[in-house]
Amino acid sequence: MQDLWLLKLDAPAASDELLMAELHRLHPEARPWQAVDDGAIYLYLPGDALPIDALPRGGSGWHRLVCTQEIAGASQGRVAPFHYVVETDVLPEFEEELNAWYAQEHLPGLAAVKGTVRASRYVVAFGSPRYYACYDLESPDALDSPAWLAVRATAWSSRVRPAFRNARRTMFFKR
Repeated sequence: MQDLWLLKLDAPAASDELLMAELHRLHPEARPWQAVDDGAIYLYLPGDALPIDALPRGGSGWHRLVCTQEIAGASQGRVAPFHYVVETDVLPEFEEELNAWYAQEHLPGLAAVKGTVRASRYVVAFGSPRYYACYDLESPDALDSPAWLAVRATAWSSRVRPAFRNARRTMFFKR
């Protein structure tokens, strides 16, 4: 399991591309993902890297993501050109149940779906949203598969999901 740094960018301007190129030069392991719908970019660095101080226009600052769970998917070893992220906060009285649900049912269930290369969860010590679930996928079609939809439709899911706050679901592709 590896902690990460995350930089969230709105659709970057041309000047931001220069800064991103410099960041990639300093950190060749940087992984940029572009949102399918709105052009936003999520840039990940390994947790042991030192992010640069300069931020592109529209950058939200660096977020430290602490890995709490990582599971090899049913399609482990395959190319994963898509990255699906669910970000959320949760009502405080549901925090323990949310973590148990993800650890015991939800993340293992989605990792077992054909087309999932890797599933992982992260928590942010400060800021909102606090929880991130990330799925590296062969295709965005995995989200519409009967197996994926069955995992989302469990009784436990129906109890936990209404406690989500500030939820955002985004499909990304490799830049």
